[in-house]
Amino acid sequence: MKVDTHADIFQKCYDFHEADQAREEGWYPYFRPIQENRGSRVVIDGREMIMAGSNNYLGLAMDARVKEAARAAIAKYGTSCSGSRFMNGTFDEHEELERSLAEFVGMEAALCFTTGYQTNLGAISALLGPKDYLFTDKYNHASIMDGIFMASGIHRTATILRYKHNNMEDLERALRRAPAESPKLIVSDGVFSMEGDIVKLPEMKEIADRYGARVYIDDAHSMGVIGENGGGTLDHYGDVNLCDLLMCTFSKSFGSIGGFIAGAADVIDYIRHFARPLIFSASMSPPNTAAARASLEIIRTEPERVHRLQAIARKMIDGFSSIGFDVGHTVTPIVPLHIGDYDKTFLFWRALFAAGIYVNPVISPAVPPNRSLIRTSFMAIHTDDELDQILEVSEREAKRLGII
Repeated sequence: MKVDTHADIFQKCYDFHEADQAREEGWYPYFRPIQENRGSRVVIDGREMIMAGSNNYLGLAMDARVKEAARAAIAKYGTSCSGSRFMNGTFDEHEELERSLAEFVGMEAALCFTTGYQTNLGAISALLGPKDYLFTDKYNHASIMDGIFMASGIHRTATILRYKHNNMEDLERALRRAPAESPKLIVSDGVFSMEGDIVKLPEMKEIADRYGARVYIDDAHSMGVIGENGGGTLDHYGDVNLCDLLMCTFSKSFGSIGGFIAGAADVIDYIRHFARPLIFSASMSPPNTAAARASLEIIRTEPERVHRLQAIARKMIDGFSSIGFDVGHTVTPIVPLHIGDYDKTFLFWRALFAAGIYVNPVISPAVPPNRSLIRTSFMAIHTDDELDQILEVSEREAKRLGII
């Protein structure tokens, strides 16, 4: 009798029980459907909660002007471009947005992708080739790392060196390891998405110039958040020449979805012709493109929104610190509450959720092992009463659980 010895590729799926166990025990925090978005508040399971875990930093996802721009675009162009940018998927709306973005960030040209994730995936994989060296911060976003992995898979011979988080001495040590004649690219978040701290860009640029390296900055959590005019990391440091390529997503401050890469015109044109995620994906939909354009105009003309967000960041950093939380080195509206212990992190999340506060529990691999945290993030539309309530509930529940 013949015995079937073939292994089933789905067996790993059948053996995965952790999520079911968490659901049964009532502490599974992920994929919670939001039934209604009311700006600084949301409705989940029929209950209104204060949203303290959104990346909608300026509150523009619910702005009436942004929603109207999206509706008008649907009326003019329909709901989809139905093709890639290479073929029938480039609308005049895309090019107008790209021109406005390039002007806003002080670069020659910009190129929009369908998502922020695809922007990093496409730009990095297009640029990296054989014998190239890439240097990446250990806390960089997963989309940066996946762009590197994609390039490594295509070209195989690109060398990747990771340096300690925001540690310029370690970056320079890594650069010394690369042959002087090799092309080099340094990639870093502008604002780090879990820690809330800002890249030491002037020092990085100085080191890069000494070793002939180019600098690529991911401003996903920076634009609309830091800088006098909300222009992100370059605005924060007051120098548009501190990096060679600037990336950002529209899913945070811009109240839409998509992303862009900006830099020298020749470099952007090269990426346009070699970025596989751009070539083989349908382009940004008309309503998303129009929403991003409307949000850019609001950011450009209403800096008081950015200033309000920055004031909220200072209030919440000082508030959580005075309570006794370890907030690390954040200087932005991303305020991590470092717990460390895996179980206490989820217990604290569940306590806050039950009390009507929505936050995000973050564990490995999103952060290093034994560095579990609650990621709070704030919006310009939060009221002082809401912020005070978040602090009050957090202090009460953290003390009850022995966290502070």
